[in-house]
Amino acid sequence: MQIEPYLFFDGNCEAALTFYAQCLGGQITLLRRFEGSPMEAQLSPDWKNKVMHATLEANGHRFMASDRMPGQPFAGHAGFSMSVNIPQATARAEAVFKALAVGGIVTMPFAQTFWGARFGMLVDKFGVGWMVNCDLQPATQ
Repeated sequence: MQIEPYLFFDGNCEAALTFYAQCLGGQITLLRRFEGSPMEAQLSPDWKNKVMHATLEANGHRFMASDRMPGQPFAGHAGFSMSVNIPQATARAEAVFKALAVGGIVTMPFAQTFWGARFGMLVDKFGVGWMVNCDLQPATQ
């Protein structure tokens, strides 16, 4: 079993996934548009090119996303954060944090923590919350 995040956007899903692929060193592995789908006839012309379903993969992990359906209210992104852990690679973790923060709001600067990691939190320019963690020591079982 896998549990994977699925994000909904308000018409800017493709731009968000392109940004995340750049920040995380990943790639969009699947992108399907509303155009050509059974729903196409129900959509206005300006929505047909929006993302019906997409998958982003980075470093062996993935999440999915799409644009909301027209007529559905968009309430934003609240009540969750995307979490990235980059163990024992402080420079890489800090680079990911800084990349995600471009155009967004840093809510907790990337810094040393009391639990022995470097950690930071932000809300990106698309309104999605992120937590970036870098465990400095190998996890013990």
